[in-house]
Amino acid sequence: MTMRNKQELIQQVVNLLSAMIEVEELPSTTPPSNEQVEMLTIKECAQQVSGLSEHTIRQLVLQNKLPHIRTGQGKRGKILVPKSALLEYLKTAA
Repeated sequence: MTMRNKQELIQQVVNLLSAMIEVEELPSTTPPSNEQVEMLTIKECAQQVSGLSEHTIRQLVLQNKLPHIRTGQGKRGKILVPKSALLEYLKTAA
């Protein structure tokens, strides 16, 4: 089988699969580049919402109920939560 035959066969398989599978466009999860995302530490989250303790925020992070990133290495890394995600979670939880 020549390289040209292989390429034609691969193209036919791709076309067949494309016809069989309906491709969905997933919404972009990344914010627009010109929009800045405000990130809060655990302490700052607790200060933003009265009655919400640092312990509660840590539990929400551990349960993956709040999106977060950890800066640094291991357990000593600082946890950062997007402010918009915190406010959105509080709206849906209320």
